Amino acid sequence: MAAAYSFATQSILGSPISRVSIRKHVPRLGRNAGGPVRCMAEDERKEPSTTPTAPKAKMSTKFTDVLAFSGPAPERINGRLAMVGFVSAMAVELAKGQDVFAQISDGGLTWFIGTSVVLSLASLVPLFKGVSVESMSEGLMTSDAELWNGRFAMLGLIALAFTEYVKGGALV
Repeated sequence: MAAAYSFATQSILGSPISRVSIRKHVPRLGRNAGGPVRCMAEDERKEPSTTPTAPKAKMSTKFTDVLAFSGPAPERINGRLAMVGFVSAMAVELAKGQDVFAQISDGGLTWFIGTSVVLSLASLVPLFKGVSVESMSEGLMTSDAELWNGRFAMLGLIALAFTEYVKGGALV
């Protein structure tokens, strides 16, 4: 592809028609004026080395790094809270027939605050000790699956509240 592009460019700049107008502005370079071109990509077929690998860099445990916008804590904590909240909201709705807004006004706010504090602290303690989330994920329970489940639970809570608001009552 690059060779075809280079050939097309050289043929246009080297043609007698374009030589008159472009020749004044574009200097003519010699055949090997650009120098050699080297590929900097690594070879994927490297032999496995017998030397021990260097230890991985430790995860930062600074408060600002853990709770940064792209840090490991915010989305995980919100996802965990959303998973607990969605399951709890559906369970109470099936058991008592109350919608989400009635659950919140009926004492659910104190449960929400208590659960938020406990789950946030339980999620932050390992991160402040330097344990990465990826190191604890194996098999079916991976860190990516937890992120996606949390995202779907956040969307589910919003959809549940919006549907109940439009409907004017409990979903079930």
